[in-house]
Amino acid sequence: MTDAGDHLTPVNSGRVSQQIVDQIVALLRSGRLAPHDRLPSERQLAKDFGVSRVTVRDALRILEAQGLMSVKVGAGGGAFVTAPSDEMVGERLNDLLTLAPIDPEDVAEARLVMELGILDLVLARATEQDLEALRAVCERAERSLADGEYDRSTAEQFHARLAEAAHNGAVARMAGSFRGPLRMAALRAREPAADAHQRTVEDHRELVEAIARRDRVTARAVMSRHLTRGTAVEIPEP
Repeated sequence: MTDAGDHLTPVNSGRVSQQIVDQIVALLRSGRLAPHDRLPSERQLAKDFGVSRVTVRDALRILEAQGLMSVKVGAGGGAFVTAPSDEMVGERLNDLLTLAPIDPEDVAEARLVMELGILDLVLARATEQDLEALRAVCERAERSLADGEYDRSTAEQFHARLAEAAHNGAVARMAGSFRGPLRMAALRAREPAADAHQRTVEDHRELVEAIARRDRVTARAVMSRHLTRGTAVEIPEP
């Protein structure tokens, strides 16, 4: 990687720390900085930007809060580039969505739009290993249900593993947001818990077997029914 310092320019007065953040984010987007790269020292950054080390620290704190940097102290320390986790992405999306009211039907419809698109990729690309992994999640859910200890996180695991079967990194990262603001919990709360859990487990199993047969019509119908249970959302034509 080219030395990041070669691409940094002095900042002007005003929101100086934010200008530093903007320059570093631009380097990340351009690929001049990549995950695990280390930024120059605070002293060098202060010199490159023409600011105090305190201002540099403020900018690094902002980047760390955004999940873009990890600041380590001690020998071998420094500011290192990190990739935002699915949890961090979900939290930021949650912040965005909660600025305005969003009802469960909106969540169901958003999930429907995204997951039907994901499903088409899965139908085309899922391997036998993917199918085995999805069946394993179904089996765990079935066992926990039979034991009276159903864990809702298995439903999230199922949808996350389904997205991985699309074999598209961007799709898998996007699906990570389902564990935050786009969870179906508010809709499932409308159903008796036992019924909701039983139907979810059955839907997931039926969906996996439809994918295994490459039965697009059935797979889309099952996914649509699964995501719109208890809503007035219209199911699109296959």
